Amino acid sequence: MRFLASLALLLSMSTVLSFAQVKEDKDWALYSRYAGANDTVTVAPTAVFMGNSITENWLKFHPDFFVKNGYAARGISGQTTYEMLARFHNDVVALNPKVVVILSGINDIARNSGYISLENIMGNIISMCDIARANGIVPVLCSILPADYFSWRKDLKPAPLVVEMNKLIKAYADEQGFEYVDYYTSLADENGALKEGLSKDRCHPYPDVYYGMEEKVVAAIEKAAAQKGGKKGAKKAKSRK
Repeated sequence: MRFLASLALLLSMSTVLSFAQVKEDKDWALYSRYAGANDTVTVAPTAVFMGNSITENWLKFHPDFFVKNGYAARGISGQTTYEMLARFHNDVVALNPKVVVILSGINDIARNSGYISLENIMGNIISMCDIARANGIVPVLCSILPADYFSWRKDLKPAPLVVEMNKLIKAYADEQGFEYVDYYTSLADENGALKEGLSKDRCHPYPDVYYGMEEKVVAAIEKAAAQKGGKKGAKKAKSRK
């Protein structure tokens, strides 16, 4: 019996240690997701789109939009602002764009990385903007898209939080003189949800929805590209057009 008990304890400890090792080795911010693509960039993009599944799907649905405009998409499904902040240097600064388009915050509201206040979400967005400006990159801030339901967090009611988060983003953009792209107003219904017919899951827009978003963001990028982002870094990895 003592032998069996000892064996069970050893097996249990082995499982715990193996799990800990997996967690320790996990690429938690997914630095590797765009590492290969980043290495192939020889001419700096005009703009890098930093975001989550909304941005990742954008590239999937409309790749020509990015190619013809000289844009790069660096969206990763499910990511929160602190994960984006962690990979911001590799996926934005190292590419030396003129502009960074930041569309983020919905997965923070969904608590994908645990609870975080709206103020701290905003803090992560501000930190990305600070890094961008320190490297001569002009930020463009985008509203979060409407969402009143998360299929993976059915217990949450995100609609009012999205409204409040967008107020914080817009106020900061106005204060700093950044372009603010308002996707929310034209896409939301009276309940703060995506309008009927725009989404299958009430969170992710259908491909055609992006056409209207593209018109708005291109205009903002053109205005932002004419501005100065701030003090440039001492060394740039890529050459701009």
